[in-house]
Amino acid sequence: MSFQAYLDSIQRLTNKTPDMIYQEALKAWIIQDHLTATEWLQWLLNTYDLKRGHSMALWNYFIDKGWIKNKHTTIKKS
Repeated sequence: MSFQAYLDSIQRLTNKTPDMIYQEALKAWIIQDHLTATEWLQWLLNTYDLKRGHSMALWNYFIDKGWIKNKHTTIKKS
């Protein structure tokens, strides 16, 4: 499954765009500097019944957008 196919599938499964999921994640206070992928996966499973593949696609999408930043996703420039 391509990355875009995952995003399209997420929208079909949840009836929400990634941007809408981002807004809900902000309201739920899940987006924090200390957020781990494990916590993210659990929140998406509990909230939208999304499994690992779909959740990790959103994790990457959110990192690429700069919406998730933590010690593992922030590259320190020397």
